[in-house]
Amino acid sequence: MNDTVEQHPDRRDILTGGLLLGVAGLLSACASTRPNMPDAVWPGQAGSFDRASRPTTTAAPTPPRPVQVAQPSDYFGRPSNVIPRSRWTNQGIITSRLTSNGDSGRMGRITRITVHHDSLDSNSIRSEGDAVRRLNLVRTGHVTRKPDAFADIGYHFVIDPQGRIWEARSLSYQGAHVKGQNENNMGIMLMGHFDYNRPTPAALASLEAFVVQQMHRYNISHASVKTHQEMAATECPGRNLQRSMLAARNRGGRIYSA
Repeated sequence: MNDTVEQHPDRRDILTGGLLLGVAGLLSACASTRPNMPDAVWPGQAGSFDRASRPTTTAAPTPPRPVQVAQPSDYFGRPSNVIPRSRWTNQGIITSRLTSNGDSGRMGRITRITVHHDSLDSNSIRSEGDAVRRLNLVRTGHVTRKPDAFADIGYHFVIDPQGRIWEARSLSYQGAHVKGQNENNMGIMLMGHFDYNRPTPAALASLEAFVVQQMHRYNISHASVKTHQEMAATECPGRNLQRSMLAARNRGGRIYSA
Protein backbone atom coordinates (compact mmCIF):
# COMPACT_ATOMS: atom_id res chain seq x y z
CA MET A 1 0.00 0.00 0.00
CA ASN A 2 1.38 3.41 -0.90
CA ASP A 3 1.98 5.89 1.89
CA THR A 4 -0.43 8.80 1.81
CA VAL A 5 0.48 12.37 2.65
CA GLU A 6 -2.08 14.96 3.57
CA GLN A 7 -0.43 17.61 1.37
CA HIS A 8 2.20 17.53 -1.38
CA PRO A 9 5.76 18.41 -0.34
CA ASP A 10 7.45 21.64 -1.33
CA ARG A 11 11.21 21.07 -1.49
CA ARG A 12 12.34 24.47 -2.82
CA ASP A 13 14.15 25.48 0.35
CA ILE A 14 15.47 22.04 1.32
CA LEU A 15 18.85 20.36 0.77
CA THR A 16 21.91 21.96 -0.69
CA GLY A 17 24.95 19.84 -1.47
CA GLY A 18 26.67 20.71 1.77
CA LEU A 19 23.61 20.07 3.88
CA LEU A 20 23.22 16.54 2.53
CA LEU A 21 26.20 15.57 4.65
CA GLY A 22 24.45 17.21 7.56
CA VAL A 23 21.46 14.93 7.17
CA ALA A 24 23.74 11.90 7.47
CA GLY A 25 25.13 13.36 10.67
CA LEU A 26 21.64 14.04 11.94
CA LEU A 27 20.50 10.48 11.42
CA SER A 28 23.59 8.91 12.94
CA ALA A 29 24.20 11.16 15.94
CA CYS A 30 21.05 10.39 17.91
CA ALA A 31 21.55 6.70 17.22
CA SER A 32 25.26 6.65 18.10
CA THR A 33 26.11 4.10 20.74
CA ARG A 34 27.22 5.05 24.19
CA PRO A 35 28.64 1.92 25.88
CA ASN A 36 27.75 0.98 29.42
CA MET A 37 24.95 3.51 29.68
CA PRO A 38 22.55 2.66 32.51
CA ASP A 39 18.90 2.16 31.71
CA ALA A 40 16.65 5.09 32.52
CA VAL A 41 14.74 4.71 35.74
CA TRP A 42 11.31 6.33 35.76
CA PRO A 43 9.50 7.27 38.95
CA GLY A 44 7.21 4.52 40.20
CA GLN A 45 3.69 4.76 38.93
CA ALA A 46 2.17 2.49 41.59
CA GLY A 47 0.16 4.26 44.28
CA SER A 48 -1.65 3.23 47.41
CA PHE A 49 -4.94 4.13 49.01
CA ASP A 50 -6.69 3.59 52.29
CA ARG A 51 -9.43 1.02 52.20
CA ALA A 52 -12.80 2.35 53.27
CA SER A 53 -14.37 0.62 56.24
CA ARG A 54 -16.73 -2.11 55.14
CA PRO A 55 -20.09 -3.04 56.67
CA THR A 56 -20.39 -6.39 58.33
CA THR A 57 -21.82 -8.58 55.61
CA THR A 58 -21.17 -11.82 53.85
CA ALA A 59 -21.44 -10.18 50.43
CA ALA A 60 -18.21 -9.32 48.59
CA PRO A 61 -17.57 -5.57 48.30
CA THR A 62 -18.25 -3.99 44.93
CA PRO A 63 -14.99 -2.74 43.38
CA PRO A 64 -14.97 0.91 42.27
CA ARG A 65 -15.65 1.50 38.61
CA PRO A 66 -12.81 3.14 36.64
CA VAL A 67 -13.39 6.78 35.82
CA GLN A 68 -12.58 7.89 32.28
CA VAL A 69 -11.34 11.48 32.26
CA ALA A 70 -11.80 13.30 28.97
CA GLN A 71 -8.99 15.62 27.89
CA PRO A 72 -9.92 19.30 27.53
CA SER A 73 -10.51 20.43 23.96
CA ASP A 74 -7.32 22.55 24.04
CA TYR A 75 -5.17 19.84 25.64
CA PHE A 76 -2.92 19.53 22.56
CA GLY A 77 -3.27 23.15 21.50
CA ARG A 78 -0.28 25.21 20.42
CA PRO A 79 0.97 27.55 23.17
CA SER A 80 0.69 31.24 22.26
CA ASN A 81 4.48 31.74 22.46
CA VAL A 82 5.15 29.08 19.79
CA ILE A 83 5.49 29.86 16.05
CA PRO A 84 2.90 27.78 14.16
CA ARG A 85 3.91 24.92 11.90
CA SER A 86 2.32 26.70 8.93
CA ARG A 87 5.18 29.24 9.03
CA TRP A 88 7.73 26.63 7.95
CA THR A 89 5.89 23.92 6.01
CA ASN A 90 2.65 23.10 4.22
CA GLN A 91 3.33 19.37 4.37
CA GLY A 92 1.22 17.10 6.51
CA ILE A 93 1.98 14.00 8.53
CA ILE A 94 2.24 10.70 6.63
CA THR A 95 -0.50 8.95 8.56
CA SER A 96 0.19 5.47 7.15
CA ARG A 97 3.56 5.49 8.94
CA LEU A 98 2.23 6.25 12.39
CA THR A 99 3.05 3.69 15.03
CA SER A 100 0.21 1.48 16.20
CA ASN A 101 1.21 1.57 19.86
CA GLY A 102 -0.90 3.74 22.08
CA ASP A 103 -3.99 4.72 20.09
CA SER A 104 -3.06 4.57 16.38
CA GLY A 105 -0.20 6.98 16.95
CA ARG A 106 -2.22 9.41 19.07
CA MET A 107 -0.42 10.91 22.03
CA GLY A 108 -2.86 10.39 24.88
CA ARG A 109 -2.03 11.86 28.29
CA ILE A 110 1.32 13.71 28.39
CA THR A 111 3.41 12.59 31.37
CA ARG A 112 7.04 13.27 30.44
CA ILE A 113 9.37 15.49 28.41
CA THR A 114 12.59 14.58 26.59
CA VAL A 115 15.21 17.10 25.38
CA HIS A 116 17.36 16.62 22.24
CA HIS A 117 19.70 18.38 19.83
CA ASP A 118 19.75 17.93 16.04
CA SER A 119 23.55 17.33 15.99
CA LEU A 120 24.06 19.90 13.19
CA ASP A 121 26.08 23.08 13.45
CA SER A 122 23.78 26.04 14.06
CA ASN A 123 26.20 28.99 14.15
CA SER A 124 24.80 30.35 10.89
CA ILE A 125 21.14 30.26 11.99
CA ARG A 126 20.05 33.81 12.76
CA SER A 127 16.93 34.76 10.82
CA GLU A 128 13.56 33.05 10.70
CA GLY A 129 14.40 32.02 7.14
CA ASP A 130 17.53 30.24 8.38
CA ALA A 131 15.47 28.39 10.97
CA VAL A 132 12.83 27.44 8.39
CA ARG A 133 15.48 25.89 6.14
CA ARG A 134 16.87 23.87 9.06
CA LEU A 135 13.42 22.64 10.08
CA ASN A 136 12.73 21.45 6.56
CA LEU A 137 16.15 19.80 6.37
CA VAL A 138 15.51 17.89 9.58
CA ARG A 139 12.02 16.85 8.47
CA THR A 140 13.33 15.62 5.12
CA GLY A 141 16.01 13.58 6.89
CA HIS A 142 13.37 12.00 9.10
CA VAL A 143 10.79 11.15 6.41
CA THR A 144 13.44 9.68 4.06
CA ARG A 145 15.56 7.84 6.63
CA LYS A 146 16.41 4.17 6.04
CA PRO A 147 15.27 1.59 6.82
CA ASP A 148 12.41 3.03 8.88
CA ALA A 149 11.19 6.38 7.62
CA PHE A 150 9.23 8.55 10.06
CA ALA A 151 5.74 9.91 9.52
CA ASP A 152 6.97 13.48 10.01
CA ILE A 153 9.66 15.42 11.84
CA GLY A 154 10.21 13.48 15.03
CA TYR A 155 9.98 16.29 17.61
CA HIS A 156 6.99 18.25 18.85
CA PHE A 157 8.80 21.55 19.41
CA VAL A 158 12.08 23.01 18.14
CA ILE A 159 14.07 25.93 19.58
CA ASP A 160 16.48 27.87 17.37
CA PRO A 161 19.64 29.72 18.53
CA GLN A 162 17.75 33.02 18.78
CA GLY A 163 15.34 31.46 21.29
CA ARG A 164 12.36 31.21 18.94
CA ILE A 165 10.14 28.21 19.64
CA TRP A 166 8.66 26.41 16.62
CA GLU A 167 5.77 23.99 16.42
CA ALA A 168 7.03 20.77 14.79
CA ARG A 169 4.98 17.54 14.80
CA SER A 170 1.47 18.03 16.12
CA LEU A 171 1.40 17.35 19.85
CA SER A 172 -1.70 15.23 19.36
CA TYR A 173 0.51 12.53 17.77
CA GLN A 174 3.28 10.53 19.41
CA GLY A 175 6.70 11.74 18.36
CA ALA A 176 9.61 9.74 16.93
CA HIS A 177 12.45 10.87 19.18
CA VAL A 178 13.13 8.07 21.72
CA LYS A 179 12.82 4.61 20.21
CA GLY A 180 10.24 2.52 22.03
CA GLN A 181 9.49 5.32 24.52
CA ASN A 182 7.42 7.84 22.58
CA GLU A 183 4.11 7.20 24.31
CA ASN A 184 3.05 10.15 26.49
CA ASN A 185 6.44 11.75 25.77
CA MET A 186 6.81 15.33 24.52
CA GLY A 187 9.94 15.83 22.40
CA ILE A 188 11.77 19.19 22.45
CA MET A 189 14.83 19.76 20.26
CA LEU A 190 17.42 22.55 20.23
CA MET A 191 19.12 23.34 16.93
CA GLY A 192 22.86 22.72 17.28
CA HIS A 193 25.58 20.17 17.93
CA PHE A 194 26.33 20.50 21.61
CA ASP A 195 29.28 18.16 21.79
CA TYR A 196 31.19 20.93 19.94
CA ASN A 197 29.23 24.12 20.64
CA ARG A 198 27.39 25.58 23.60
CA PRO A 199 23.69 26.42 23.48
CA THR A 200 23.17 30.18 23.18
CA PRO A 201 21.89 31.99 26.27
CA ALA A 202 18.71 32.81 24.32
CA ALA A 203 18.10 29.17 23.42
CA LEU A 204 18.74 27.98 26.98
CA ALA A 205 16.47 30.61 28.47
CA SER A 206 13.68 29.66 26.06
CA LEU A 207 14.20 25.95 26.73
CA GLU A 208 14.01 26.26 30.50
CA ALA A 209 11.03 28.63 30.45
CA PHE A 210 9.17 26.45 27.93
CA VAL A 211 9.85 23.23 29.84
CA VAL A 212 8.58 24.84 33.05
CA GLN A 213 5.49 26.09 31.21
CA GLN A 214 4.73 22.58 29.93
CA MET A 215 5.40 21.03 33.35
CA HIS A 216 2.73 23.28 34.84
CA ARG A 217 0.36 22.73 31.96
CA TYR A 218 0.51 18.91 32.13
CA ASN A 219 1.39 18.45 35.81
CA ILE A 220 4.81 16.91 35.06
CA SER A 221 7.43 16.70 37.81
CA HIS A 222 11.08 17.64 37.28
CA ALA A 223 11.95 13.94 37.70
CA SER A 224 10.05 13.23 34.47
CA VAL A 225 12.06 15.74 32.43
CA LYS A 226 14.86 13.76 30.79
CA THR A 227 17.46 14.04 28.05
CA HIS A 228 17.78 11.51 25.24
CA GLN A 229 21.00 10.01 26.56
CA GLU A 230 19.33 9.29 29.89
CA MET A 231 16.87 7.04 28.10
CA ALA A 232 18.94 5.40 25.35
CA ALA A 233 22.52 4.69 24.26
CA THR A 234 23.22 7.99 22.47
CA GLU A 235 25.31 11.15 22.88
CA CYS A 236 22.22 13.33 22.28
CA PRO A 237 21.77 16.13 23.37
CA GLY A 238 25.55 16.63 23.52
CA ARG A 239 27.68 17.11 26.60
CA ASN A 240 27.21 20.89 26.82
CA LEU A 241 23.41 20.81 26.72
CA GLN A 242 23.46 17.79 29.02
CA ARG A 243 25.45 19.81 31.55
CA SER A 244 22.94 22.65 31.34
CA MET A 245 20.01 20.28 31.80
CA LEU A 246 21.60 18.73 34.88
CA ALA A 247 22.07 22.18 36.42
CA ALA A 248 18.47 23.16 35.66
CA ARG A 249 17.15 20.00 37.33
CA ASN A 250 19.41 20.14 40.38
CA ARG A 251 18.30 21.82 43.59
CA GLY A 252 18.03 25.53 42.94
CA GLY A 253 17.75 25.09 39.18
CA ARG A 254 14.82 26.53 37.26
CA ILE A 255 13.30 23.19 36.31
CA TYR A 256 13.80 21.72 39.80
CA SER A 257 12.09 24.72 41.35
CA ALA A 258 9.12 24.73 38.97
